[in-house]
Amino acid sequence: MSASTPRRVIPIVQANTAAGRLGLNRVQKQRLATQAGLFVLFVLAPVFDLFRYDLDAGHAWLLGMQWRLGLDDFLAGRIGALEAGANVLLRLFLPIFAGAAAFIWVAYRWGRLYCGWLCPHFSVVETINKLMLRASGKPSVWEKKPLAPWEPDGMPRRTDARWWLLVAPAAVLFAFAWAVVFLTYLLPPAEVYGNLLHGTPTRNQALFIGAFTAVLSLEFLFARHLFCRFACAVGLFQSLAWVSNRDAMVVGFQRQRASQCATCLPNRESACDMVCPMRLNPRNIKRHMFTCTQCGQCLQACEQSQRGNPQGPLLTWVSDEAARQNEAGFRAGRGQ
Repeated sequence: MSASTPRRVIPIVQANTAAGRLGLNRVQKQRLATQAGLFVLFVLAPVFDLFRYDLDAGHAWLLGMQWRLGLDDFLAGRIGALEAGANVLLRLFLPIFAGAAAFIWVAYRWGRLYCGWLCPHFSVVETINKLMLRASGKPSVWEKKPLAPWEPDGMPRRTDARWWLLVAPAAVLFAFAWAVVFLTYLLPPAEVYGNLLHGTPTRNQALFIGAFTAVLSLEFLFARHLFCRFACAVGLFQSLAWVSNRDAMVVGFQRQRASQCATCLPNRESACDMVCPMRLNPRNIKRHMFTCTQCGQCLQACEQSQRGNPQGPLLTWVSDEAARQNEAGFRAGRGQ
């Protein structure tokens, strides 16, 4: 521990270290369960015809039933153009618009919950981040320097270069799995999995899986959270809806206790900065938290690092009037 470490930090770190390493809190256990559940649904949905489009059959499947637009009857002359247009409106555009409206409304109220709690891609982002952190002390190859050698609970962080032996294989394995699953959304899953099991995929299937695996492997190794922040359209629309609502749920920061927050770990490191998978500063104003996924890992880190502090954590989720007051506190404290 550095000689310049503020004295206030020492009792907290020592108390946390003496208590041993802490596990996930209740919120993170719930988030892990929802992520795992949706990942399983992502893989199994086409297998059970819950949702997919069959290129061979020329129609979609939804909840085990064939989903057609009714254009076959129009092409066969059995219905007119008006009825065909109504079919397309009711069976295609109306469900899409209704689903999109519900999705954006959730983001308007609670932010990028889909990203942080459900998205299969984000669960891969976090997994590879953790493997890289174990291998190098950095969650990304683009990080300028290793993170502080302390966990939020005060326990020392251990790194081992041998973990690099798992980083690349894990990225490729995830990429291959994604490529195969995406293909089952377009072709009969029994055919895709059967061909792979017997080592006889068609030329087009092999090309699709090979190209998709190569591109996703590079993305999982080098982009990950950068894709989420700058290239994901689903995340962008959620963020735009969220920042437009001043009452939306946001990570609130007790600014009056900022001196405690800045030194929650030795060497003036902040635990919440280190755990954010999007590499954000959770204590910042809302527009600088534009890509926050509401994963709550910063709240857990604050809870753990401050558990020896009788005043408790400085970060909490706030909404409605409390969210407005939180933002107003940043404006009032500007320049301090």
